[in-house]
Amino acid sequence: MDLGLQGKVALVTGGSKGIGLETALVLAAEGAHVAICARDPEGLEKAAARILEQTGASALPIQTDVTSADDCLRAVREAAEHFGRLDIVINNAGTSAARPFDQVADEAWGYDLDLKLYGAIRISRAALPYLRQAGGGAIVNLTTSAAKTPPASSLPTSVSRAAGLALTKAMSRDLAADGIRVNAVGIGMIRSDQIEKQWQLKAPHLSWDEYAQDPKHQIPLGRIGETAEAAKVIAFLASPAASYVTGTSVNIDGGKGPAL
Repeated sequence: MDLGLQGKVALVTGGSKGIGLETALVLAAEGAHVAICARDPEGLEKAAARILEQTGASALPIQTDVTSADDCLRAVREAAEHFGRLDIVINNAGTSAARPFDQVADEAWGYDLDLKLYGAIRISRAALPYLRQAGGGAIVNLTTSAAKTPPASSLPTSVSRAAGLALTKAMSRDLAADGIRVNAVGIGMIRSDQIEKQWQLKAPHLSWDEYAQDPKHQIPLGRIGETAEAAKVIAFLASPAASYVTGTSVNIDGGKGPAL
């Protein structure tokens, strides 16, 4: 299926590894120009080299801390000026932070919201003039399916991600007249550095496939997902193929989360 991404320009935060990098790879393979943002310059260079090797596309690495408003403005400007336009924003920056309520200090609350919620706000706000200039575009905010029905010991991530869902819906209403679609994805258990560390810590005697398919995960599809499976859904929502989809959240969790 042709997603209609040829010649489009995308900016991906948290783009040096994991779902962000995999999304950049899918977008580049579909013909989009990609700028990847992250804090680690070495990781960015390795990611850009991988994108070039696997797709033949030259990605633009931009060292960025999304907790800095100045960094966000600079990153968006560099991407738009380098490629001549901006059509897509993937707000992927963030890490998992999950503890019981009484173990989360004010500093942890503040940092989590600054990184995941305000980071998406800053990047999207900086990108807005360029998206309007391009005649429309797409923003995809990464959240978690747990944001819809938070389990115990899921703070502060479940709260900051739930705020991201509200942000997505409100933005979709405000920006629809500009032809800018805003959607979210709710990530469940997807293979990542963090998941692999849990595997090595909790069940080093199991192979990856055995661990991924362990019934204790309670995933209806019977396994932990791969990053490429998440990236393909994100790329679809960012593409013209999803031209009539906005203001929604799609779970990528093997059926484990609620369909709210």
